[in-house]
Amino acid sequence: MVKVIQTALAGRGCVKVIAGLDNFDGEQVARVVRAAYQGGATYVDIACDEQLIRRAKLSPLPVCVSAIEPEQLAQAVGWGADLVELGNFDCFYEQGQTFSAEQVLALTQRTRQLLPNTLLCVTVPHTLALVEQAHLAQQLVQAGADLLQTEGGTSSHPSQPGTLGLIQKAAPALAAAYELSRAVAVPVLCASGLSVVTVPMALAAGAQGVGIGRAVNRLRDEVMMIATVRALVEAAQPARLPVL
Repeated sequence: MVKVIQTALAGRGCVKVIAGLDNFDGEQVARVVRAAYQGGATYVDIACDEQLIRRAKLSPLPVCVSAIEPEQLAQAVGWGADLVELGNFDCFYEQGQTFSAEQVLALTQRTRQLLPNTLLCVTVPHTLALVEQAHLAQQLVQAGADLLQTEGGTSSHPSQPGTLGLIQKAAPALAAAYELSRAVAVPVLCASGLSVVTVPMALAAGAQGVGIGRAVNRLRDEVMMIATVRALVEAAQPARLPVL
């Protein structure tokens, strides 16, 4: 399962569909997983819950579980998760909670201690300045992170409609992808606020893949979800662009 992800990352065309760290609606998560599979995504990212993992594992796609507690991530692997992610912090920002570089580093070290052989992705908090994000990224890799993810779209407030607004929405994640991909040798997944307009930009900026959440998981119609995933996967195909 992990080999599929590594191959997609190497080809700079990995597409992850995120159900949501705080999404425990079994039916909705099942729709997201089905749409991800039928739409051609590389893998799915779900909340840490045994029943959700079992339902997601009915799909052929690799299953990533996200949480902010290392012990929960270790439990998720026991339940069948193929890989884990420390992060997807967006829902916590909405509650007024932030994460310092020191906290994320300590959580990463603890997670790696508990899961020495599991593919580990870590989200780099966008609340840090870009230079601090790059420095933390290097520390996270030293601590054992195999893959890093950007964020920032949920805190971005576009001032323009249409295409320009979509670019403004993705700007924090795009900037982070550019900086992090040059600071570390491990793959960088650009996520948060992306669309069909900005997915190719993320890959051209240096990301090896993209993570898509609300553009899919907020839809209620499964046909629309599948169509959206397909459009995003197609947008990732011109990723043979030279890195800027």
